[in-house]
Amino acid sequence: MCFYRILIEEIKKPVLYAVKDAPIINDATYDDAVAAGIDRVATILSSGTDGPGTILETCSTEFVEVYNSAECIISEGQGNYEALSSENRPIFFLLKTKCPVIADDIGVRETRSILKCGDISHEDS
Repeated sequence: MCFYRILIEEIKKPVLYAVKDAPIINDATYDDAVAAGIDRVATILSSGTDGPGTILETCSTEFVEVYNSAECIISEGQGNYEALSSENRPIFFLLKTKCPVIADDIGVRETRSILKCGDISHEDS
């Protein structure tokens, strides 16, 4: 998680860092974020969901409002890729491909650590 603190410091923009209220598989919690110093460089926000990945229908209203208004989203983990990869939002996915299905979907070999820009298509009016 120290990687994310350093990344946030380098972004030099206000950042909201979303966590789970309780550990789900290996998701970061508020206590984990504070221990890594994230609270010194970002505002920590709960996603409000207790499931793996960020399934928007199960997230808090506050989190969904922040998500919908975000200019850019950095989403970590394969569970979040599975939940958000079909979203038409400016999302960058950081993950390790842990299964052949996701590796094939992304077009890389299994066990690769990757940064993938989500597919963004929007119309200017």
